[in-house]
Formats: sequence, structure tokens, C-alpha cells
Amino acid sequence: MQSQSDKLIVLVTKGIESELSSVAFTIANGGITAGLKVSVFLTSTGIDLVRKNGQRMTHVPPLDPLSTLIENFQQRGGSIWACPPCVASRGYTQEDLLDGVVIVGASAMHAEIREGAATLSF
Repeated sequence: MQSQSDKLIVLVTKGIESELSSVAFTIANGGITAGLKVSVFLTSTGIDLVRKNGQRMTHVPPLDPLSTLIENFQQRGGSIWACPPCVASRGYTQEDLLDGVVIVGASAMHAEIREGAATLSF
């Protein structure tokens, strides 16, 4: 029997240097529009996307600016998780990150996957 879920995990390893970060948040917002509970897990340079003002450095036309995509995602109920070692390796603390971003280990993502969440990686 195939597991079905209304959850989506979007794993983002690309930061402000890559257009894939904007694509990831566009798709994450689309998941919310489709009725999914969406969580974004940021690792590696993806952490810079939620550093205060970091997301303002990326805009990939014709997509909305990354700052708008992230703001809309959070306002619509999306969760953003940041990998603790990735945050620490950049010298960031919770105060350096956007409000609402949770520094949490991969176990949060694994728990959602065990419950049948679909996954996408960027």
C-alpha cells in the first residue's frame, strides 16, 4: 500500500548565488496553493537565504524577488528550518536569521518523511 500525505519537504542547498533558491521557494509556495503543508529545510549555502537581508540580494526575473517569495511562504503558513551546524559554521545565531526561522536538526525533516511527506531537493 502506497503512503499518501499532504506534506512536502523542500530541501534547499543553494544560496543567494543560485537561481535555484528562487525556484525552490516558488515551488514551495505552489505546494501551499495546492493545499500541502510545506516545510523548507535549508543546508549549506541555503542558510544565507534566511540571513536578515541576505534574501534581498537575489531576484531571478520573471519570478518574484526572493525576499517576496520567502515572505509569502511564511505568511501562508510555510515552515522554514535551518540546519544547526550550517548556521554555526557561518557564525550566525538565531538573531541573525529572519523571524520565524527555526534552527532544527534533520530529525524534524525525517519525522515528516516517516509520515509520508514527499521531498524535493534544490
